[in-house]
Amino acid sequence: MRLRLVPETTNWDFFGRITLWLGISGFMLILALASFGIRGLNYGIDFAGGTTIRTESSEPVDVGAYREALAPLDLGDVTITEVFDPTFGEDRNVASLSIQAQDGQEAVSGETIAAVQAALTELSPDITFPSVESVGPTVSGELIQTAALAVMLAIGAVLIYIWLRFEWQFALGAVVALVHDVVLTLGVFSEVGIRFDLAIIAALLTIVGYSLNDTVVVFDRVRENLRRYKKRPLKEVLNLSINETLSRTFMTSFTTLLALIALYILGGDVIRGFVFAMIWGVVVGTYSSIFVASALLLKLGVKRDWSKPEAGQAQGPAGTQFKSSDS
Repeated sequence: MRLRLVPETTNWDFFGRITLWLGISGFMLILALASFGIRGLNYGIDFAGGTTIRTESSEPVDVGAYREALAPLDLGDVTITEVFDPTFGEDRNVASLSIQAQDGQEAVSGETIAAVQAALTELSPDITFPSVESVGPTVSGELIQTAALAVMLAIGAVLIYIWLRFEWQFALGAVVALVHDVVLTLGVFSEVGIRFDLAIIAALLTIVGYSLNDTVVVFDRVRENLRRYKKRPLKEVLNLSINETLSRTFMTSFTTLLALIALYILGGDVIRGFVFAMIWGVVVGTYSSIFVASALLLKLGVKRDWSKPEAGQAQGPAGTQFKSSDS
């Protein structure tokens, strides 16, 4: 007996309350933008500036002991990560410490770095510090600009790709859904206060790709059904297409979430922010591919068969032929 989380055949009306779904999305976007504007993001060292110290010792790395040793220094946001490498010998234990720049300072001072090294040396006398690297505010600002540019270029490339493959209505619906996902993710990070670093930028780009994949699958089925059912209203074709791809969409999201939840619980603090962004992105991306991208497509309208216009039919502007081809 095969396990089915979604019935093999469904006939749910996803657009019966289209105004409600779009209203919910609009309200959530306003909340996310308001939170981002008022609270901002909790930038990590990559964006706020700070220092990374690499340590090596013959004794095993005890992250808890390291953290207790540094607690009296009141350094604020400190990330301690044990570094694994298959080339390391048994007596080579490596850790990476990331210390955020203190309030009112552009970088971690030399006195603070010396105090950290002294505290760790007292804990482990044979510890060494092979590298100390600092990220200043200038580099951090450039990273923020580059990261924002990367996300915008990715969304712009999606706009062009969908436009060339489908029609501008599909492209606009897909891009609005992607912007919806990215803004809501930024809003959640702003509201919860999770550290926002370069790993989260990687998560945002992954969310863009995941959400786009879901949206393109639905749109591809919509295009097929528009050519197959030329007499049916657009709303019915969209509902049919989403119902036909619903099992695939749900199972893909469900299995992805299973892996991500396991990583969130067992993966440790280092990747927890990245995994949280991915979990949120999968949920929101699945929602937006159905209730945002497709709903906008219904609002914008679309012509039935743009590749094979009927003989003698006047070629109107894109998105205006749906009613005439149905008549």
